[in-house]
Amino acid sequence: MNRSGLAGVVLDPERESLVSSAGGVLLGQVVRASGLQRMLSAGLAPWRSTRTVHDPGKVLIDLATAVALGGDCAADVAVVRAQPDLFGAVASDPTVSRVIARLAADAGQVVPAIRAARAKARAAVWARRRPLAGTAGSRDGGLVIVDLDATLVTAHSDKEHAAPTYKKGFGFAPMCAFVDHGEYGTGEVLALDLRPGNASPFNAADHIRCLDAALAQLPETERGQVLVRADAGGGSKAFLHHVTDLDLEYSIGFPAQGPVETAIETIPESAWIDAIDSDGLPRDGAQVADLTDWMPTPTMPTRSVARFGPQHWPDTMRVIARRERPHPGAQLRLTDRNGWRITCFATNTPIDPTGRRGWPVQDLEVRHRQRARAEDRIRNLKDTGLRNLPFHGYTHNQIWLEIVALAADLLTWTQTLAFHDHAPARRWEPKRLRLRILHVAGRITRTARRNHLRLPRDWPWNQLIDTGWAALRTT
Repeated sequence: MNRSGLAGVVLDPERESLVSSAGGVLLGQVVRASGLQRMLSAGLAPWRSTRTVHDPGKVLIDLATAVALGGDCAADVAVVRAQPDLFGAVASDPTVSRVIARLAADAGQVVPAIRAARAKARAAVWARRRPLAGTAGSRDGGLVIVDLDATLVTAHSDKEHAAPTYKKGFGFAPMCAFVDHGEYGTGEVLALDLRPGNASPFNAADHIRCLDAALAQLPETERGQVLVRADAGGGSKAFLHHVTDLDLEYSIGFPAQGPVETAIETIPESAWIDAIDSDGLPRDGAQVADLTDWMPTPTMPTRSVARFGPQHWPDTMRVIARRERPHPGAQLRLTDRNGWRITCFATNTPIDPTGRRGWPVQDLEVRHRQRARAEDRIRNLKDTGLRNLPFHGYTHNQIWLEIVALAADLLTWTQTLAFHDHAPARRWEPKRLRLRILHVAGRITRTARRNHLRLPRDWPWNQLIDTGWAALRTT
């Protein structure tokens, strides 16, 4: 019988100069390569008093580093403070609290300043290595896909502006925006807008504000080639007109009710064609069709456009439906027809069955279905500080969301700059990245007035850390 390796272990009271987050040196190099701390310090200079020892920008970087390493509250900055050889001098807990309070008192100006610094750092990262496929500035293969989605964050106490949610919970409903890196990468957080728990997922003004904040995060050369994706919560006339007025493309969920029901009842069976999966292969039991030509003529609007906003759908909008047999045990819906589950989305992307002057309808359906990656991004954010908003004050939690976005950026930019384009590590989720790269222990030695970080000899992912360090030092 094999005995446990712990059987002969005794805890030695002697201590050595060790670090438990040796892989965090990559995060520090990303901060240096992107210029993030310099830009944050400059942007937050008005909120630094003359007697301040710790710069507010450095405090936010330390908090974001702690969250990137797995922390979920401000007190977890102690993990970073305990490793000064890696992360430098870190403010005490009372100082961190005072900085957050000072920034939260003027959140209306602080949040834009933080976001402006993030946008400049993102432009620097993308200039070094663009994380997307295709050619920048070109709609042909160079689309920047921005996903919008709302999520729910539970509050376990009566925090400011926490409210009942539509899922019978209690907390907040932040609106999130991400940029999808595609098949070989992960994704970046562009915007996190805090909202009370009773905020509607269909609020057009919230979608417009979040999209505008997301577009401001993109490098200027990338903003003219954006595809906006969202679920049916974004399917409002006001939001689609806003996207169209910006000369952008959209792929937005559309309710399978009303005119859609009429179109599905009148469309001939020959109009349905086999759907495909992400590999271009036929998807068993699924079909797609362009419903636009069978949609009934809309009635003339009677409400005031000036008061209620656009009263008609954009002229270039087309509605595409997908029908599929529900899997065994699936709950039937009111929109199901003759045993088919119907889902729809609207798009203004030109449709061409040949693919020469537009997209085949099957490819558009696959492109919209890949919006599910936004759910993965939200799940990863909840593993990176979003699961619980730690403060009582609403503006304090607004600042916390900006720290979460900074932490997510540090993780994603590390993967973008440190690893090869098609390396599996580019697609690792934060949990795996922490387990294999960031949380490796190391020993600090001092020789010839220099600090040396030594990693375990047999650590399976040493090569990734070595190559990542070399790549970041040369970028």
